[in-house]
Amino acid sequence: MIQRNQILKIYGTDYKEMTRRLLDAADLAGTIRAKCGDRAERACIGIKPNLVVPSPAEFGGTTHPEVVAGIVEYLQETGFGNLLIAEGSWVGDRTSEAYEYCGYRQLCEKYGLPFVDTQKERSHEVDCGGMRLKITDVVDRIDYLINVPVMKGHCQTHMTCALKNLKGLLPNPEKSHFHRMGLHRPIAHLQKGIRQDFIVVDHICGDLDFEEGGNPVVRNCVMAALDPVLVDSYACHLMGYTPDDVPYVRLAEQLGVGTTDLDSAEILHVGRGTSQGSTVSDGAIAAAGSGEDTVLRQGDSDEELPRARRVLDVAYAVEEVDSCSACYANLTGALIRLEEEGLLDSLDTQIGIGQGMQGRTGRLGVGRCTQKFDVCILGCPPSSEQIYGELKRYIQEDSCDRP
Repeated sequence: MIQRNQILKIYGTDYKEMTRRLLDAADLAGTIRAKCGDRAERACIGIKPNLVVPSPAEFGGTTHPEVVAGIVEYLQETGFGNLLIAEGSWVGDRTSEAYEYCGYRQLCEKYGLPFVDTQKERSHEVDCGGMRLKITDVVDRIDYLINVPVMKGHCQTHMTCALKNLKGLLPNPEKSHFHRMGLHRPIAHLQKGIRQDFIVVDHICGDLDFEEGGNPVVRNCVMAALDPVLVDSYACHLMGYTPDDVPYVRLAEQLGVGTTDLDSAEILHVGRGTSQGSTVSDGAIAAAGSGEDTVLRQGDSDEELPRARRVLDVAYAVEEVDSCSACYANLTGALIRLEEEGLLDSLDTQIGIGQGMQGRTGRLGVGRCTQKFDVCILGCPPSSEQIYGELKRYIQEDSCDRP
């Protein structure tokens, strides 16, 4: 059975079968029975993917439905039938559209699963390690939570994986509230109110800059773990960050959620012994019930992800105070396009954005929160295309007015 200091990895292109083999090697069924005891087969098992936007998983922002299908088939075949999927898209998009577009309606109909749209779910307040936060009621109906994040970049927090993915179990107003609170502290404290019991990381083709995807980096990997802090620390390592670069990771460790100690972690690769000639290394766990040709091995060289930092390259043009992710991401995407066209250097003022701009004045702002600015690109959020078009006109018209 997988241990808390271990991360299991598997590579390939048959994502459903890879996931099934990974869960078999980790003995997910054993971890469920260990927690739920005699009522394990009746326990409600919740699966939490990432459907942040209505965008296909191949774009690098949402969880591949094949990974979730692999989880569902494994669970159903090992005696667990009380399953549900729960998720809510980010503020500015509808979960119902992502549910359709990302292939989850077809998945739920095929396997007979209920889907809980947390944008429509009632919520209640919970004490999360000394911070009162609102979470949706579905969390209380789940006995065992399987978190299925995408490992990817984020324009505000650098990286998002297991810890931040739980935001999808919040009502929309609380998501906006997180940004007013500074994002990192409430993400860390949320872990004290919602326990994730098992993590399956979609590390197939995450976008290294943007939460919503658009520039996927293919790695064809799926990972499994128990400790969300360890997983996020490993994600930081792969993306060239440290836990201190992503403050909510370190804060979650300080709250006792998990550990950032990668030196004591075991990174184990699930492979086939007959084809790869490897053996189960000292300290590795045996692959429970997975057949004689499956082994877990240590010591493989890890992939190095390219250090794409396009978000940082345009951040100088923005004055941001407590902005929501969708609004900030759309602005950043527009600024990158303007930079590529050689126009961004002609912008003669910073662009205001965020909830902290409400009631303030300025020259140029993006989003409804900056409606008192001299020039405001309205929307909540405005689309990236809208921001790009209006900023381009602003720059070109301003250039024409100069002597």
